[in-house]
Amino acid sequence: MVSITEALEMIHENVKAVHTQILPIESAIGYICAEHIHAGFDLPRFDNSAMDGYAVTLADAGGTIEPQTTVFAGDESSVRVTKGHGVKIMTGAVVPEGADAVVPVENTKESAEGILMPDSLRRGANIRKKGEDITKGERIIESGDRISAYAIARLVSQGITHLRVYRKPTVSIFATGHELKMHYESVEAHQIYNSNAPTFIARARELGCDARFTGTTADTMESIMKQIEVSLDSDLIITSGGVSVGDADFTKEAFQRLGMQTLFSKVDIKPGKPTTVGRIGKTWIVNLPGNPSAAAANFEIFARSIIARLRGVNTPYLSPITTVCARDTKVKPGKFTVLMGRFNGESFDIIEKQGPGMVGPLKEMDGFVITTPSTDFLKAGKSVRMIPIHYSEGAEQARELFT
Repeated sequence: MVSITEALEMIHENVKAVHTQILPIESAIGYICAEHIHAGFDLPRFDNSAMDGYAVTLADAGGTIEPQTTVFAGDESSVRVTKGHGVKIMTGAVVPEGADAVVPVENTKESAEGILMPDSLRRGANIRKKGEDITKGERIIESGDRISAYAIARLVSQGITHLRVYRKPTVSIFATGHELKMHYESVEAHQIYNSNAPTFIARARELGCDARFTGTTADTMESIMKQIEVSLDSDLIITSGGVSVGDADFTKEAFQRLGMQTLFSKVDIKPGKPTTVGRIGKTWIVNLPGNPSAAAANFEIFARSIIARLRGVNTPYLSPITTVCARDTKVKPGKFTVLMGRFNGESFDIIEKQGPGMVGPLKEMDGFVITTPSTDFLKAGKSVRMIPIHYSEGAEQARELFT
């Protein structure tokens, strides 16, 4: 049996990113960049006006100017600014030669002598300098960065049309158990619906994978081995159930018969101790327990870490949020224990009613904490490290926004 830390270290040492592909940047949203991207030119490409106003010299402070022809954004102009002869300029237009500053229209006054300037002017005022946003040669996207809408803004600013990205990892998911039925089937009194497989298909897709369901197997060696064989073209196989020590728990043995090299087969964690990780060739395998909450907790710790590595992200490690416990909570000591709860942006509220076989807490939780074996009580206000799952970006009520 390995510790949680040891298990994660093994994953991060051994799992490598999938192959790459080239996509138009419009199609690359959500993918992981597989190369460093450098700026081909400065941004802005030239000194330009940040305001609608007048381009003038510092010597024009407190005086009047006779404005020359207006320069608009996109204009190519050879006009030159001299004392007393400023240039009316629009936002984004090239700052003409000789200009020291741009004075906003609202800071000037018309008079019989011309356009009256403020008493003091600052060199460079309201001028966006060449390269102040992005400098030629600067790295604008890192290999391992997720391509977001705002990453695309940087790319298009440099005229980049295509990008090398890591392809989406392929994930096959199946479940074992005579008692399991899919949600579109009828169930008898002695049967249950398979909640794990649809859940993990959806979660793998949320995490950026191409996930597919390959079916439910019977609790026989032959059935499980056949299901494994048709799934070996995937980057990752995730199963739930059949990893304990019951008479019909054949999952681990079936993988071993097909040549699985086991990374670890038991973890010092509650719930979900029999979680197993290994690989057959280039295909990684995660065998999760059958109990829904236990399976979900171990998916979020171990399968999510494997997916992060397969995707090629440069931030593959679980990143807890430090917050405080919402209320006093008793904890059964003796194990590293996963406790699910809700994070409201200010504190973490541990769900009172939770157990390995429950489905209810999964909808309620947006994160979890892992307590140490010596922990028997979490006091309200005590600092905790909450591992987020899909922390909402919104709140139920309006909150203070300003720092």
